[in-house]
Amino acid sequence: MKHALITGVTGQDGSYLAEFLLSKPEYVVHGMVRRSSTLNRSRIDHITANPEFRERFHLHYSDLSDASSLATLIDQIRPDEVYNLGAQSHVRVSFDQPLYTADVVGLGTLRLLEAVRMLARTKPVRFYQASSSEMFGAAPPPQSLETPFHPRSPYACAKLYAHWQTINYREAYGLYACSGVLFNHESPRRGESFVTRKITLGASRIKLGLQRKLVLGNLDACRDWGFAGDYVKAMWLMLQQDQPDDYVVAMGETHSVREFLELAFGQLDLDWRNFVEFDARYTRPSEVDVLLGDPTKAREKLGWRPEVDFPGLVRMMVEHDLELARRERHSLDYQPA
Repeated sequence: MKHALITGVTGQDGSYLAEFLLSKPEYVVHGMVRRSSTLNRSRIDHITANPEFRERFHLHYSDLSDASSLATLIDQIRPDEVYNLGAQSHVRVSFDQPLYTADVVGLGTLRLLEAVRMLARTKPVRFYQASSSEMFGAAPPPQSLETPFHPRSPYACAKLYAHWQTINYREAYGLYACSGVLFNHESPRRGESFVTRKITLGASRIKLGLQRKLVLGNLDACRDWGFAGDYVKAMWLMLQQDQPDDYVVAMGETHSVREFLELAFGQLDLDWRNFVEFDARYTRPSEVDVLLGDPTKAREKLGWRPEVDFPGLVRMMVEHDLELARRERHSLDYQPA
């Protein structure tokens, strides 16, 4: 059996990756969760409730801010693969909490790398680092691994630190360590504070009369959007290669927030211009105008191919959130006798 550890297993990517690995009978999956007074495991509830996975899916308390707990966890599990997906991942929030973001995203990766390095002294282990397209920031598109980085947020700066530490551990210690520079990837499991999910959930609630307007920031920002379920497969493929390397994972096309609005509202036969308002509070102090990834290396060397295109992604998210809105509408309409 192969043992894989996923930090951030309760997040969007972590839940899809756990599903993907568990679909392979040779994997035992360990998920790292932070202790909290309230449980936030809705994205993995269907996994923990599945009796088929009871013996192959385990949760462990630890924290990227705690080097001692990380070292203990790695020593206990002795994983064959480590996927570092844990982070404070909201770019706008990173401007409000820069020190926390730098500690968890940047130093948290270094703490985990050091724990993995200790394990690698006695057994082979492979490490995946979730790098981000935000590291490119103001760099002109299209962006590839040859493009100079120009981060424009505390989150992007912290991710860049973690990215270079991963490369450094590979070169200095011979650690099998890969960085996947993933461009924006969304799904019905995306957090509701992220712009794509705000749009699909807001449009669905407006359609059913549960909401009157949607307030957003910069509508001209352009992103290379794909489906998270496709992108976690690229993470796994990176750790199956003979030699560790870094890859850009993207669709190779860019769309504006405005285009996302048009598709989402259009699917519900609504004109977004009648419902969307601008609020400067949702803009960043330093904006990233265009992100457009070059996935050539990932496609040629990994054989990675996304299955969901941009319209399919928007349709998937709208259909999911419309069902949520219907349930909310039904609960409001229901009057017990």
